[in-house]
Amino acid sequence: MRIKVLFILFVFVFACKTKESETVSITKVPFTWENATVYFLLTDRFNDGDSSNNLDTITNKAAPYRGFMGGDLKGVIQKIEDGYFDSLGVTAIWTTPIVQNILGSVDEGTGISYGFHGYWTRDWTEVDERIGTREDFKNMVKAAHKHGIRVLMDIVLNHTGPVTPVDPLWPSDWVKTEPQCVYKNVESTINCTLVKNLPDIRTEDNKEVGLPTVLVEKWKKEGRYDQEVKELEEYFARTGNPRYNYYYIIKWLIDYIKEYGIDGFRIDTAKHVEGYVWKALIKEAKEAFLDWKKLHPEEVLDDNEFYTVGEVYNYFIGNGLMYDYGDKKYNFFADGYKSLINFDFKYDATRSTYDSLFIKYDTLLHNNLKGYTVINYISSHDDGQPYDVKREKTFESATKLLLCQGGAQIYYGDEVARTLQVPAAGDATLRSFMDWTSVSTQSDLLTHWRKLGMFRAQHPSIGAGRHTTISQMPYTFSRTWSNGSFTDQTLVVLDAPKGKKKVVVGEVFKDGDLLIDHYSGKSVKVSNGQITIDSQFDIVLLSK
Repeated sequence: MRIKVLFILFVFVFACKTKESETVSITKVPFTWENATVYFLLTDRFNDGDSSNNLDTITNKAAPYRGFMGGDLKGVIQKIEDGYFDSLGVTAIWTTPIVQNILGSVDEGTGISYGFHGYWTRDWTEVDERIGTREDFKNMVKAAHKHGIRVLMDIVLNHTGPVTPVDPLWPSDWVKTEPQCVYKNVESTINCTLVKNLPDIRTEDNKEVGLPTVLVEKWKKEGRYDQEVKELEEYFARTGNPRYNYYYIIKWLIDYIKEYGIDGFRIDTAKHVEGYVWKALIKEAKEAFLDWKKLHPEEVLDDNEFYTVGEVYNYFIGNGLMYDYGDKKYNFFADGYKSLINFDFKYDATRSTYDSLFIKYDTLLHNNLKGYTVINYISSHDDGQPYDVKREKTFESATKLLLCQGGAQIYYGDEVARTLQVPAAGDATLRSFMDWTSVSTQSDLLTHWRKLGMFRAQHPSIGAGRHTTISQMPYTFSRTWSNGSFTDQTLVVLDAPKGKKKVVVGEVFKDGDLLIDHYSGKSVKVSNGQITIDSQFDIVLLSK
């Protein structure tokens, strides 16, 4: 597919207390999801931009870090408009599910918990008022697009939220409450509930159903029942789809594409739902995105199709195209997925040298996985074994993540070493509030993340290109990527001596080429197949 070249304004912010900033030049660069830098944030924990919607932020009953804390969509908008994501080279923002979650609470064994995270759906057709409104989400998407940033909306189709005294159980033709999954084979991974009191959508039934009573009563009370039913009638008439439970949910999810022009879905619990459901969803999502582009040509960022990345828990890049259920291997990419989250990267980053890490990913992504990609991460919202739980290797974390091939997921606060060890139980330890008062925009760590992120964003060869090792001491490699008439070549040096150093450029650049080191900001000229640069850093990031 032809990728249209965009003009993206990357703002590298060295903000001082007066919020002054320097702006680097506009860079012409094509976007590919194979080089995406995705910033993943828990909306409720990122930034409080509107205190008026903090309806449940004070929940005395909640266990530590398991209640609402006030973050919202307006808070995300503020950081977009402040240029925070631009300065990190972020090309996509992934928000946790924005749909309305359960109103009540549950005791998960670790204390009282609320649906602050977004994964406990109450109503797919409504934005949760505790993080904002539909208008807020619309404004967030528009703000992101103005900055050349795409929006990934996290979606859940596998289950509703838990049952509480104020959140009733959906009808038995919609959900089941047993058996609980044991993950030994396909059957015990899909046709089951993930945990106790998390009703599973009966996607296996393929039987026509009516609207759940809980939604009918809710919509009537809110005065929108007739409109919702009218839209459903039009949807089923237009598509010819049977009234299976999952087609209702597909319609409700597709509406967010049609209405706001979001660029992709991050699909939760993908391995717990039948492949034919994902095929149906992705097919309709791609069609809806094309329709939106035709109606909003002034807002179109590029020619990429609708993007889908799946959370197939414990999918490892070494598995290639297949995930092993135990009794059967399954290819999620064949259902239409462009990418899967790579649960292997944190282990690879621990046990590999730079060279073995990059050679492994180059080999896998350009052979068995050619045409697809993965998203790598060092920490996440539900992975209790992150790469650097004590935040002792924060510079190395950035270097390995942002210079590795494939997509890169920055979990909110990775770039400022947000603690992953708050006094809480379970995955709540990973979900503290982003303390903006302690974020120094001039810290060495944030500057390091920004320099690497900006270099990556301006050079698609880093994530999408072919890797060539040039030297082991200091470790030097090149990346090359072409798309049509566009070619991007980069050369990186790691663990170099500080001060004056000579770097062999191999066949990447020619004598006389004028290069810029994106880490120090210095310009150098190639002579006799090498460059000499004097900088205080042990990293060199070169391009023409």
